Amino acid sequence: MAEDLSAATSYTEDDFYCPVCQEVLKTPVRTSACQHVFCRKCFLTAMRESGIHCPLCRGNVTRRERACPERALDLENIMRKFSGSCRCCAKQIKFYRMRHHYKSCKKYQDEYGVSAVIPNFQISQDSVGNRSETSTSDNIETYQENTSSSGHPTFKCPLCQESNFTRQRLLDHCNSNHVFQIVPVTCPICVSLPWGDPSQITRNFVSHLNQRHQFDYGEFVNLQLDEETQYQTAVEESFQVNI
Repeated sequence: MAEDLSAATSYTEDDFYCPVCQEVLKTPVRTSACQHVFCRKCFLTAMRESGIHCPLCRGNVTRRERACPERALDLENIMRKFSGSCRCCAKQIKFYRMRHHYKSCKKYQDEYGVSAVIPNFQISQDSVGNRSETSTSDNIETYQENTSSSGHPTFKCPLCQESNFTRQRLLDHCNSNHVFQIVPVTCPICVSLPWGDPSQITRNFVSHLNQRHQFDYGEFVNLQLDEETQYQTAVEESFQVNI
């Protein structure tokens, strides 16, 4: 017990958050050289983009680590024993349960607009016995308008109904024109994603944009592939990178 307490006091609450996604760590992994910790999925995605460098300090990462990063089991154990404050409701939650708490925290849902867990596809049985997949974003066309000349999707501002914004232009537009306008709306960018939920309302749209949409998801992941396929692709490509 004394050893556990000593180990815990060497950490601060910030140590339990991933520097890539800024959320509480999920399946934390640690680099051997610089000892930085990330969510496993965040680390593998970053490796696919940056090649051989640590996403935080640009230190070298071995080929083996890029394919199979080492679990930070000591940190996982500490996260099971100690609590932190929910960033929205301030309730004290065990760190390993924090992401589960976000799914039921109304203040978190209002602030960030989307669930902390990507919803599963719903499988429906048709009249002739064939199975088909439908996502929660069947009405994506209602929110995503067209594609710009650069190939990026365009959206309508839900606060003023002005159209034809790319993600970056929508972000700039809202920061310039709607920064003090707090109206419950549905985020058109979130709904356009495969896991988007058109029934999800965000209370502060401009804050949500600045928190969640500073980059295009399509630049980091293939939105046409399922999660397992993307993981396998990342592992295969990591073996093809020369050290």
